[in-house]
Amino acid sequence: MPEALISDFGKTVVAWQRRHGRHTLPWQNTRDPYRVWLSEIMLQQTQVVTVLGYYERFLARWPRVTDLAAATLDEVLAMWAGLGYYSRARNLHGCAKAVAELHGGEFPRSAAGLQTLPGIGRSTAAAVAAFCFGERVAILDGNVKRVLSRVLAFDGDLSSSAAEKALWNHATELLPAQDVDRYTQGLMDLGATVCTARSPNCLICAVQPLCRGQHEGEPTRFPVKTRKLKRGRRENWWLWIQDAGGQVLLQQRPGTGVWAGLWTLPMFDDEASARAALGRASPETLPRIEHALTHFDWVLHTLRTDAAAATAPAGTWVAREKLAHYALPAPLKKLIEES
Repeated sequence: MPEALISDFGKTVVAWQRRHGRHTLPWQNTRDPYRVWLSEIMLQQTQVVTVLGYYERFLARWPRVTDLAAATLDEVLAMWAGLGYYSRARNLHGCAKAVAELHGGEFPRSAAGLQTLPGIGRSTAAAVAAFCFGERVAILDGNVKRVLSRVLAFDGDLSSSAAEKALWNHATELLPAQDVDRYTQGLMDLGATVCTARSPNCLICAVQPLCRGQHEGEPTRFPVKTRKLKRGRRENWWLWIQDAGGQVLLQQRPGTGVWAGLWTLPMFDDEASARAALGRASPETLPRIEHALTHFDWVLHTLRTDAAAATAPAGTWVAREKLAHYALPAPLKKLIEES
């Protein structure tokens, strides 16, 4: 890597962030590791605009990590409902409990120590350590991978661990001697607002003079990642059974797999099994729901009937006004609200 790039890149990013970066997000301007960690977990694979409301509600209910640790997993999942990628919520709760029980309610003050906690990977640990404790350590989230890959014209295939390790090494080489927290934020801001995935704004980018990808005329060729997930398709049937008092029958999903630990209507693999479970009832068929997840598209059909007319499977009866206290997946929450 050219010495000029190593010496100039960090300074350029820091100066740009100071003048043009984001400074008013609610998790900025704090060195509280709980608040920074919470934002980092929520922002994984999720846009800032979506996270804002969840972040504020979480802090209003659980202002300290020990408060979050004292909550039940069901409470946490209910607050998380709709944010997606629910393993993050389970890891969030597990991490809070570990901090409370093993570290006296205080987060470890180094990236290495933070990585020992549930659900905190190398990049998240580095972000918390840099923002809260000033540790000189590199992050490599999706935005930063894109920025650095383009600046370096790094053509290693990031679907391979060897290439990703090499990019980690480059990220460490580029760290400035000081202002690591502002530099880290600057990389995030560049990736989110300037060096975007499909339409990078190279003309206004502060690091454009240093960017090999732009000089070669193909910045969007980077980062390189050839292995792509094959999308699947799944189809299931829900039974919406409601009694005369307005209670809805729910079942809790298993502790592993899609929507692990969440509450849903009783679910079946095919229509025949769903209808058989109702006995002689003649249910109403609601419009189908098409829900896109990371690895597959999910088609959900709903059969609705009164409890008096059906043979109800095992489950938990929940009053409509209390459904907000249960962790419901987003499509079910929307279905119930709109029906």
